[in-house]
Amino acid sequence: MNNSRMLAMVGLLLAVLCWSGNALVARAFNGEIPPFTLAFWRWLLALSLLLPFVIRPLLRHRQALRNAGWRLLVLAATGVAAYNSLLYTAAHSTAAINITLVNTCLPLMTFIGGGLLLGEWPLRRAWFGMALAALGLLVLISRGSFATLQTLSFNRGDLIMLVAVADWALYSLLLRRWASYLQPIPPLALLGMLMLLGVPMIMPFYLYELSQGATFTPTPSTLAAIGYTAVFASLVAYLAWNHGIRVMGAAKAALTNYLMPVFTAILGWLLLDEGLQGFHWVGGALIFSGLLLATQIKSNAPAPVPAQARAID
Repeated sequence: MNNSRMLAMVGLLLAVLCWSGNALVARAFNGEIPPFTLAFWRWLLALSLLLPFVIRPLLRHRQALRNAGWRLLVLAATGVAAYNSLLYTAAHSTAAINITLVNTCLPLMTFIGGGLLLGEWPLRRAWFGMALAALGLLVLISRGSFATLQTLSFNRGDLIMLVAVADWALYSLLLRRWASYLQPIPPLALLGMLMLLGVPMIMPFYLYELSQGATFTPTPSTLAAIGYTAVFASLVAYLAWNHGIRVMGAAKAALTNYLMPVFTAILGWLLLDEGLQGFHWVGGALIFSGLLLATQIKSNAPAPVPAQARAID
């Protein structure tokens, strides 16, 4: 794996780590911060922090932005406005374990979507790696017990999360499909533009939520939660993810989503003093093995001739 792909993979892992923390925030504050309130203030704060740095690049690349046109609206709707709003809504009506289980659909949706939209059908090795990673995820979800899987139940929140996963797969695939339109736009400027378009899309839902009696009381903990989602789950994670998509492709990038429960378990161990048990290690090992297998790059270039052979020739 060359340096560019290695850097992209590190970025994807960083994005998933940030979003693991986002899942913890959504779960911890679902009784204190309504879903669209969290989504709106998260993105508004992120936009406020980023805007001073991207105004000039946006003006300088306005022709490229015009060329991208309606594609930016679609990316803002799927990547900024819809996904996290749906995830936060799902967190209010389903268990965290169900959200994790539904997330296993993301690589499959992206693999199939990549083939249909981009003509990028993965190699057989990638499918096997995805299956191996999915097995590791099931070990984590079941806590190493088949009986736990038999007791799982699904509800309205799971359906919302399934829509969210499909939305994120579409966003990732469109980033790849429209790369020629987006390439001239610097990453920070692109993210800033998506935020400028996405925040107004969330506002009507936020105002409706308030009209239905939803309340939000600013406290040090809730403000810290919004700050985390704005800086790490929005700015850092999206920049890293978008770069990883451009380099690695949507299907391989989606596989890193299997690491979310692994990172969540590690964060729970570090921050909440939740012990790591045997099934964490087994599941994590299977997931990492599957990712290594699925994302391994096989070069079709001929092997270089050793110097000694060249000398003999």
